[in-house]
Amino acid sequence: MATGKQILNEAKDKMAKSGDALRRTLADIRAGRANASLLNGVKVDYYGAPTPLNQVASITIPEARQLLVTPYDESSLDNIEKAIYAANLGLTPQNDGSAIRILIPQLTEDRRKELVKDVKAELEKAKVAVRNVRREAMDDLKKGNKDGDFNDDEFHDLEKKVQAETDNGIKNLENIAADKEKELMG
Repeated sequence: MATGKQILNEAKDKMAKSGDALRRTLADIRAGRANASLLNGVKVDYYGAPTPLNQVASITIPEARQLLVTPYDESSLDNIEKAIYAANLGLTPQNDGSAIRILIPQLTEDRRKELVKDVKAELEKAKVAVRNVRREAMDDLKKGNKDGDFNDDEFHDLEKKVQAETDNGIKNLENIAADKEKELMG
């Protein structure tokens, strides 16, 4: 059976991973600025195989609201353009014959509010994940207490520590979401 410290550390690690996952998810919500991660999900038909865009082209940011996609193999330019359209990102690629420029449109106030709702929804999912980690840790602690791995005083102390980690984890998630909301509304 795991010790109380192991249970606590495992819960802490899982809660930290929830924060990392939320950061990655929120990075895909665009804030009206060019960001190469906007194109992360784009798969290009490259010699018959669906290949991630970043493996067939370099993606640079020449200006704050523009992406420049330069293929390593110029013959794949049309396939890259089709893949960007097919990804349904709401972006319009402009093919100049040697590279593709993508202008990132300014966000409207309504669109910003919609994106903030998306951020709040992702925050709720992450909070549920943290609460599930807490529940698992508490179940492990109760089992350990019942099996005699630690006494009632140790059990209550560990319970408080798990709750403190949960509170910290949720506060961290809320800070991550608040930063993204500022970015979107800014």
